[in-house]
Amino acid sequence: MDIAEQKILKFRGNEYPCCASLTMGIIGGKWKTVILYHLMTDTLRYNELRKCMPTVTERTLSLQLKALEEDGLIKRKVYTSKPPLKVEYSLTDFGKTLIPLIQSIADWGDSVAEKFSK
Repeated sequence: MDIAEQKILKFRGNEYPCCASLTMGIIGGKWKTVILYHLMTDTLRYNELRKCMPTVTERTLSLQLKALEEDGLIKRKVYTSKPPLKVEYSLTDFGKTLIPLIQSIADWGDSVAEKFSK
């Protein structure tokens, strides 16, 4: 985008000065991209996500899941037919549009780890 044409971008009531800022506003932070990565191929329950990310706190995971759900990237399905309560998380169709981006981020991380962590 040409700097002369720069405009404020709006998404779900928030304003962003550029497209990169909007993207990072939605998936930025330490855990959102990791959550999306683990949901790319599977529907997972809360405890399964916790096992994939053992260093995340329960509070942080809950807040990040809620934020991703509010932004329409993941869906939360609650099964109440019989105890115990079962909750599953999966990507929405909108969330699936991020798969190429998330995969590129993961591939880059693998490349960095391979080349520089010797």
